[in-house]
Formats: sequence, structure tokens, C-alpha cells
Amino acid sequence: MPDPLDRDRRLLTRTRRLITVQVAGAISAVLALAGALVYGVTVSGQEAAARHELAHAARRASVAHPPPCTWLFELRGGAVQGSPGAPAALPVRTVLDRVAADRAPRTIRVEAAGHAYLVRTQPRGDAVVQVAMDLHHQAAERRRLLRALAVAEVAGLLAALLVGQVLARRAIAPLGEALARRRRFAADVSHELRAPLARLHTRAQLVARRLHRGAAPAFVAAEMDRLVTGTRQLGEVVEDLLLAAQSGRPHGPFGPVDLAALAEEAVAAEAARARERGVTVEVRRDPGDHVVRGAETALRRVISALLDNALTHTAAGGRIRLTLSASPPRTTQLTVRDDGTGFDPRDAERLFTRSVSGHRGSGLGLALAREVVDAHGGTITADGRPGVGATFTVRLPVLENR
Repeated sequence: MPDPLDRDRRLLTRTRRLITVQVAGAISAVLALAGALVYGVTVSGQEAAARHELAHAARRASVAHPPPCTWLFELRGGAVQGSPGAPAALPVRTVLDRVAADRAPRTIRVEAAGHAYLVRTQPRGDAVVQVAMDLHHQAAERRRLLRALAVAEVAGLLAALLVGQVLARRAIAPLGEALARRRRFAADVSHELRAPLARLHTRAQLVARRLHRGAAPAFVAAEMDRLVTGTRQLGEVVEDLLLAAQSGRPHGPFGPVDLAALAEEAVAAEAARARERGVTVEVRRDPGDHVVRGAETALRRVISALLDNALTHTAAGGRIRLTLSASPPRTTQLTVRDDGTGFDPRDAERLFTRSVSGHRGSGLGLALAREVVDAHGGTITADGRPGVGATFTVRLPVLENR
């Protein structure tokens, strides 16, 4: 089956690329539209300026001294007089004759010998004048403008891609967080439900075997009560996980919680599995109460995780001890000690990291336990030696003003 993490990464990558392309395309389209408008306005302005200059020259310029880049021709009495150095393709005689006949001004564009000319012909007094402007410089300006716009478009596209990348990363950040929360929730649920389901399965097997052997009704009733209690607690775990997923907190609402009672419940719940593994589990509590302020279901999960970890790494004939004591200042201390496989002391902190797998197991249960303890204002530490055993210590503030 495909790795969900890889699938999410591919989804985020595709989404980021799609957003980048869309943003870059939108910015590029805007730049192209702006460039087209600039080019259109420039061409229109050149055309208007050229026509204005031609009209002015046709009214006032002399044949001998026309404006720069223009030539002037005058038709008078059937003879045409032109400016010095005029191109051989000029004047346009047919237009001169037509204007001389109907006295109506005309402006046309002429292509001749590889050059473009704007030509205006109009009456002036008893003569007809024709002014021709070489459009070479205007064409050169338009080419320079097109090159500048092309460079600007390329630079804009590169900038748009960069901006698109930044915006895409910001846009998909919530999606990435949501996917990470989903993966985390799935991992938490699968881990948190594993131990309760294992306890229920073991107890159900035990009841089934005893029933086949003709167990006493009192024993069956007691075990069934424990099964009911286990299923109720399992439902509380599910509800607590759902509330935690919705609120973003690893616990439900706070209230008074008897830590010693939770430890005894956890030992009773694991009694069947402990007997199956040949491990002795006991609870010791100092005099006095050990009530803290917290979320009962969440703290039950902490004790269950520590006890499950100890059972997993303690061989047959081993012993696990849960000890509750007062720890100054105003702190209740829960210690879970086993004589199992232990661990390297240098790995103590790494055991509480989600992504680390080590000798003591996947680390997810311990990571979840630390999250809950931290949320309760407490601490959890680990100590151990390879082959000697491990000790996990939880310290929580006692409930004040009870």
C-alpha cells in the first residue's frame, strides 16, 4: 500500500505547483495586457503626432526647407516642385492630381522601396501641396518598445513564479497542517486503542476459557463487570481523543483526579495480561491522598501507556511496581519501575520523541504521555540501564484548596 505520508507530500507538491502556475499565469496575463495597452497607446500617439506634424507642415512649411524626415511637394500649373533629396518614389502624383481636382485633403500610407511613408495631400492657396514623412524612426521606436516589453514580460514571469511559489507555500500551509494533524490523529488513535483492546481481548479469552472449565458464576459476573468497565473506559478514550482533535489539546476538561485510584484501576485492568505473561504488578502508595487537578481520561491514558510499556519489555517472572508518593513542593509523584530490558540512559529523552524507534518500543505512547503531562503542568522523566530495567517518573501538582 502507498505510504500515506508520501501520498500527502505528492498532494501538497501538486497543489503548490498548481497554485504557482495559476498565480504566475495571472500575473503574466496582467503584464501582457499592460504591455499591449502601452504598445497600443504608443502606436496611437505616434500616429496622432505624425498626422499633426504633417498637417502643420502642409499649411506652413516651405518646399526648400521642410521639417526633419519630411519632404514637401507643390503642384502648381501642372508642374511639381519638390524638396531636395526626396526619395524617387515620391511624390504620389495620382493623389496630387485627385486633390487638385476635388480640393479634398487626403492622408494615406505608402510603401515604396522598403520604406513606409505617411503622406498628406491638401490644397494651399491656388496650389496643392503634398508632405511625406518617413516612418522609419517610428518603426525603430516601436521595435525598441517591443523588445523592452518582451524583457519586462520575461522578468515579470520570473518574478511571478517566485511570488507564486511564496503564495503557494503560504496558501497550502494550512492544508499541510491539516494533513499532519490527520496523520497524527490516526497514529494517536491507533496507538491509544491498542492497549485497551488488548486488555479486553485478553480478559474475554480468560472468561471464555473459564466458562469452558465450568467457572463459578461469581467469577464470571466479576469478569463481566470488568469487561463492561473496560469497554466504558475505551469509549471514554475515544471521546477524549475526538475532543482533543477538535480542540487541539491532548486532554479533556480538568477536575479533581485521584492518581492512586487510577493506578489501581490500571493494574486491575492489566491483571489478566500480566498473568498471561507471568509478570507481577503491584501498587504502593504513601499515606495521604494523591489528588491532582486534571483530565481523568487523559491521565488514565498516561498510566496505561507507562504500564503497557513496562509489560511489553518485562519478561516472565519479572516485576512491575507503581509507587505513589508526595514530592515537595506540593507535588504528587507516580513512579513506574520494572526489571525488564531497560535502555541506554543516553536515549532517555529520545524515548519521548514521536519519530524515534528504539529498544523500548515505538516511542509514540511515551510521546503522547509527555504531551498530556506537559499540558497538566507536570513533568515526566525516564531512567534505566540495559538489562536492569527502567523507571518512569511522573510529577504533577497536587490539587489546591480542596
